Amino acid sequence: MQFKTYAYCLVFLCSSLLCANAQTLIPAPRSVANRAGSFTVNAHTIIRTDLQDKRAAAWFTDRLSGMISSGAKAAAGAAKASALVITDRNAAQLPAEGYRLEVTPDSILLTGRDAGLFYGMQTLLQLFSDQATIPCVSITDAPRYGYRGLMLDVSRHFFTIAQIKDLLDLMAYYKLNRFHWHLTDDQGWRLEIKSLPELTRTGAWRVPRIEFSGNTLPPQPGEKSTDGGFYTQEEVKDIIRYAAERHIEILPEIDVPGHSMAAIASYPWLCVTRDSSIKVNPGSSFAKWFPAGGFEMYTDNSLNPVDERVYEFLDKVFSEVAALFPYPYIHIGGDECYKAFWEKDSSVQRFMKQHHIRDSHALQGYFISRLNKIILSKNKKMIAWDEIAEGDLKEDIVVMNRFGEKGAVQQIKKGLNIILAPGGNGLYFDYAQSPSEQEPSSHGGNAPAWKAYQYNPDYAALSNDEKKHIMGVEACVWTENIPGVSKLQYMLLPRMLALAETGWSAVENKDHHRFATAALPAHLARFDKAGMNYRVPTVFPYTDSTIITDTFRFEVSQPPVPGARIYYTLNNRPPGDYDHLYTGPVAIVVPKGKTITLKTIVITPAGRRSIITRTVLDNSNKPKNEH
Repeated sequence: MQFKTYAYCLVFLCSSLLCANAQTLIPAPRSVANRAGSFTVNAHTIIRTDLQDKRAAAWFTDRLSGMISSGAKAAAGAAKASALVITDRNAAQLPAEGYRLEVTPDSILLTGRDAGLFYGMQTLLQLFSDQATIPCVSITDAPRYGYRGLMLDVSRHFFTIAQIKDLLDLMAYYKLNRFHWHLTDDQGWRLEIKSLPELTRTGAWRVPRIEFSGNTLPPQPGEKSTDGGFYTQEEVKDIIRYAAERHIEILPEIDVPGHSMAAIASYPWLCVTRDSSIKVNPGSSFAKWFPAGGFEMYTDNSLNPVDERVYEFLDKVFSEVAALFPYPYIHIGGDECYKAFWEKDSSVQRFMKQHHIRDSHALQGYFISRLNKIILSKNKKMIAWDEIAEGDLKEDIVVMNRFGEKGAVQQIKKGLNIILAPGGNGLYFDYAQSPSEQEPSSHGGNAPAWKAYQYNPDYAALSNDEKKHIMGVEACVWTENIPGVSKLQYMLLPRMLALAETGWSAVENKDHHRFATAALPAHLARFDKAGMNYRVPTVFPYTDSTIITDTFRFEVSQPPVPGARIYYTLNNRPPGDYDHLYTGPVAIVVPKGKTITLKTIVITPAGRRSIITRTVLDNSNKPKNEH
């Protein structure tokens, strides 16, 4: 076996972070066996590979070298030569995306091919993580699901190429492999379509506003549209190449027939009202949502399903999308299509009568069927949200399920393949991360990290054969309330790590206690050191609670982030770094007939702060409902 030798001297600084071991890996591997001893990187360590394509080994070596501090010295006393061997020999027997890792005192052997080899490298990078010595271990690993996705909405707020690449790097580190790119909506058209230049000349720009809310002003007469942006096709090709190097495939979404206001602002004839006054929405309200479900649109944002010019438009759009993106699927949205404008239009009603279309829901089915033929003609397959599965769907379409178990079971029993992204199970990362009012503004709902972690799509109503229709899982980030990278990071982290384990790790290997107390603190410490934003976990799993007691033992086993400090008050005032510092268990005695309010905050080494928890210790003898 011929090996190419990379004569890098790998030198690491020892770290004050938690010692990396298999317990700190995210996602948890399929099989782990701890061995005696440890492997130490030193100035004589070399990397060897027999791979025909040397790019993967070069990529890994660059990342490993990037962890070296320029002022560091070789590990003390380390003079023995050691080797890190990367090979695809005997990898054919491994499952798809699988790898095998053997660490002994003298060597590391990583076996895999393609994506599996890349994921083995991510595991090694996590094990090393700023330290020269890792424990000896044997790992055999492969993912639970083939589709492990993250969706980013760039219509509500635009993110740059560099920011997208940073997100792809983060996804790759945690073995996520599908980037769902939500490129069009009412608030902006973000993809260059060369045959339809007005889509980006007009549709990519809106009047500037600070936030999305009911108080946000719609576009005013004469106001210039200066907020927005779009990706040229060359920029998209660059992103696709970058993602492919990290074994991430990109699923583009062009949202139709609803959510099309940016397209209609560019070409008003696309909708039945042909309203030329329609502008790209800047975050102002244009619909009324009813508590019992349903909604009413004040502005027409749906394409005309009976105009042949619309299908010519769609053919042009999806011809360019299909030619640009190599992934075999295209997402077409299909959700929240408001049909009242169709129902009021005489030409639409005449068309329905002529073609024996019973109602507007069936008319949307007609639209989806026509669009599916267009997409199939481009040698692509369609993915769409739940609504397209309603009624007598006869199309071979993949459903992206956002409503959860009931719909998922019905969709699978119809023989459809599905991807699970239910907001009610914690997979909408634009939701708040606790019920506390201290959480930043969000799209609504409550989705703490534990909910995404504990989500299990193995619904009892499904047989083992039916479960094979589940392609995988995805988390969604809608960006109405996420204007930039700092808040994007805060909303993603640590929930993205929970998603990674839900998508990759077998159910029997998931352990929330290990995840929360061993793995997560190590990764949060890395984020803290790297200057990334994230939600700092609180001292207690709750944010507000009342406990009926006369004595409370305030005890914390370890801070949520290594090196973090915990401060508290007992007088109902918000704590800061000038208040009581937690140094060990505190017995709090509550006098009879009194209450004491314990408030806590976590402050990390980088100065990031958790939200404040509030615990009312009640010895007043008055019945209270515990929250």
